[in-house]
Amino acid sequence: MSVVVLKDKCIGCKLCVPACPYNAIEVVDRKAIIKDNCTGCGACVTSCKKDAIISEGQKAGQSNLNQYQGVWVFAEQREGRLADVAIELLGEGRKLADQLGQKLAAVLLGDEVESLAGQLFAFGADRVYLAQDPILKHYRTEAYATVVADLAQAEKPAIVLYGATHVGRDLAPRVTRRLRTGLTADCTELDIDNESGLLLQTRPAFGGSIMATIVCPNHRPQMATVRPGVFSKPEKVEGRKGEIVTVPVKIAEKDIRTTILEVVKEAKQGANLEEASVIVAGGRGIGNAEKFKLLDEVARLLGGEVAASRAAVEAGWLGPERQVGQTGKTVRPKLYIACGISGAIQHRAGMQGSEVIVAINKDPNAPIFTIADYGIVADVHEILPILKEELARLKDEDQGEVA
Repeated sequence: MSVVVLKDKCIGCKLCVPACPYNAIEVVDRKAIIKDNCTGCGACVTSCKKDAIISEGQKAGQSNLNQYQGVWVFAEQREGRLADVAIELLGEGRKLADQLGQKLAAVLLGDEVESLAGQLFAFGADRVYLAQDPILKHYRTEAYATVVADLAQAEKPAIVLYGATHVGRDLAPRVTRRLRTGLTADCTELDIDNESGLLLQTRPAFGGSIMATIVCPNHRPQMATVRPGVFSKPEKVEGRKGEIVTVPVKIAEKDIRTTILEVVKEAKQGANLEEASVIVAGGRGIGNAEKFKLLDEVARLLGGEVAASRAAVEAGWLGPERQVGQTGKTVRPKLYIACGISGAIQHRAGMQGSEVIVAINKDPNAPIFTIADYGIVADVHEILPILKEELARLKDEDQGEVA
């Protein structure tokens, strides 16, 4: 990579001089000059606060980037039902589009799914790109990637968002490669930088120990996958209208290397924590897998699900499908009871959107208490049996009244 100085922007501040590890830049007459020994490492580009030093590729592409407009959400559906994450992304996409002063569009693929367009409008979309064909009835990588990539190439959106589901995690990188752009996976936060208008994509990094904010300044569209449950669903506005754009499907069956012979449905074994209204979660303080049975009993009495922190999952006390946190699932139940969980930032990031948080921990300084609505400083092994007994008594009373 080679770099260039935009003379009209450079103010001679000299921040770039100490930033260069090769002493390849100097300031003369209040303007930066790149020397012949420049290696193109980009350190000066990062250090410049006035965007006066850019890469050659960025300079060539600056005018081209302006033609990319609008925020897109991949409206994942299965058998005519929108995925919850698609609705969540419409709410967040609406905020991003409004910040940019641009349109929000949903990209809907399938067979005979036009009836879903009304829902997409009701949840915030201004436009629905509708691609319908029997070849799109079931998700197949090549068919979906071809349609989405060709559409994006023609319409040039600035931002494209996908749910971090099995489908989204397969589709997004395929589209990314075809469009020669970037992709940030498993985002937990999105925003727009007020100065540059770039999409700020935040995700956990280094095993969840830090949060990294990533930008894609030189390529379009800016693309990200977002974990289900990270954002709340927007309010549905019945009767809201929008524009439907019919997308021609030009791919043929012979162009696809996979054939679906049969769709086999199996009973779901894992927990659907994202949709649970009550979650009782245990951490290292529970002690062992056997003691998690008590949490499960409490969860059942409340009509909820049992979950675990990363430490409890790594200890083998519960399966990874029940892990809550940055490297697990993000949940927003009405009630979250944290039992023996210290509340490291990695865990809090996955459950702090809960409506009511109850924390039980014998350490009064445990971080979980900083976000709890109600805190009980006590041994969880003493509290849980009492809680179970009281809940069972209340349930018996309710059943007696009904009888």
